[in-house]
Amino acid sequence: MSETLLEQAAEVGRLLREARAVMSTAESCTGGWVAQAITAVPGSSEWFDSGFVTYSNDAKMHMLQVKAKTLESEGAVSEAVVREMVSGAIQASLANTAVAISGIAGPDGGSDEKPVGTVWIAWAHEEARKAQRFHFHGDREQVRLQAVEAALAGMQEILLAGGGAANDETL
Repeated sequence: MSETLLEQAAEVGRLLREARAVMSTAESCTGGWVAQAITAVPGSSEWFDSGFVTYSNDAKMHMLQVKAKTLESEGAVSEAVVREMVSGAIQASLANTAVAISGIAGPDGGSDEKPVGTVWIAWAHEEARKAQRFHFHGDREQVRLQAVEAALAGMQEILLAGGGAANDETL
């Protein structure tokens, strides 16, 4: 694990402790990498509850209550799906804070509308919700790493915003 990821995860942990919050992850294209970074921090059991790796659409529906209609109409790599994933992660865990990621890491699977490197990430903490689309470049590993870094950075941002005072427009 890179020192940068470990530092980012440690900062997320510090902010979660300060907020008395507990985190969960819902990951698709990153395959649990965010949870791995978080749990690499000593003492993370104090502020990390669980991680869901929902690579298939069936897993997203079964574990996180993502609606089949949403998957059919929007596709797995969409704002609507990551918003449902982040809500599902909180509902299916003991967490009150979560991050969800779905994307196309490549080398295949892209389209004109959603090229390889397209990643949607959603964050939730207290009343704050945010979702953002990213277009990362590089090979599969680089896209996945950039998604993890963005997920941790966004978690820091939403925690620093203080939860209830933030929304999509303020983050």
